[in-house]
Amino acid sequence: MTAPPSEGTSNGVKPRSFCNKQKNTMKERPKIIVIGGGTGSFIVLSALKRFNLDLTAIVSMVDDGGSTGALRDELGVLPPGDIRKCLVALSRSSRTMRRLFNFRFRKGSLKGHSFGNLFLTSLEKITGNFKNAVLEASQILAIKGRVLPVTLDNTRLFIRLTNKKVLRGEKHLDSYDFSQDKIESVYLKPKAKINPDAKNALHEADLVIIAPGTLYGSLIPNFLVSGFSKALKESRAKIIYVCNLVNKPHNENFSPYDYVSELEKYIGGKAIDYVLINNRKPPRNIVLKYRKKGEEPIKTYDIKFKGGRLKVIRDDLLSKNFQRDSNYSDLIRHDKEKLAKIIMRIYEKKL
Repeated sequence: MTAPPSEGTSNGVKPRSFCNKQKNTMKERPKIIVIGGGTGSFIVLSALKRFNLDLTAIVSMVDDGGSTGALRDELGVLPPGDIRKCLVALSRSSRTMRRLFNFRFRKGSLKGHSFGNLFLTSLEKITGNFKNAVLEASQILAIKGRVLPVTLDNTRLFIRLTNKKVLRGEKHLDSYDFSQDKIESVYLKPKAKINPDAKNALHEADLVIIAPGTLYGSLIPNFLVSGFSKALKESRAKIIYVCNLVNKPHNENFSPYDYVSELEKYIGGKAIDYVLINNRKPPRNIVLKYRKKGEEPIKTYDIKFKGGRLKVIRDDLLSKNFQRDSNYSDLIRHDKEKLAKIIMRIYEKKL
């Protein structure tokens, strides 16, 4: 674990402002970036979509499990799964179209595959590259904003354990027994460089949000892409981290402070300005369901933040709807309206 964030108001990089242009006008929409992948990005993007914002999702590209992994291995395509979720989150098309892209086959030779993954894979083959495939899908789904792969290079996540064993693939985060061997570090192989469009978006951003998500699977892999952390630290945007609600077995007992420290270790310096932490405990019967999978809700309070440089905001951010639906794989999740309200108050300098 890295050293704790230093005290004071300076974070060791150039001062940030909410707007990076001197001649902003009232007609210009705030440029907000959401970094991550999976359900966490889906929640944040869905929360912000109803505001008049210039939204961009920058998505991790190391997913290699399930349908996405099969398509990568069999057809040599880039991973479509997390891209699909962000496209659906920003879509302004019909509810039927959004459900179609999330539809997953339950039987037959296509069992386990989602229609959206197959669609993006087909588009990549037709258009000749993944960038064009995402652009075409964005038009078809009439999305509000942009969805950008963090890299257009075909790369894999490697996980080095404390016993020096190395696991190849992000999929091991869900399947490996981490009760004895903990994660020491992660890296990409082959090395990947930042998507130029993602780099430009970071330089122009007014606000950057690191979405909740699997720490070593959806979040940190973005910062492993060459040029990404540099572009993030050069941005004049304020950076918000929406802290996870539940710890996975591979990072059990992590506190909010631990998440921030680990993220900044891979960013390469003190970069995060705000941390949003849920302070409401889920119902016990729901917690017991997670406990069976070796997962636990994270702490709602962390004394290590006291007196530090970060602005820590604790609030009831938990959704009261604990029923499964077609868009979520988790029962414990953030409330979209509560999340959006706080993020917009930060942007408006009211927090």
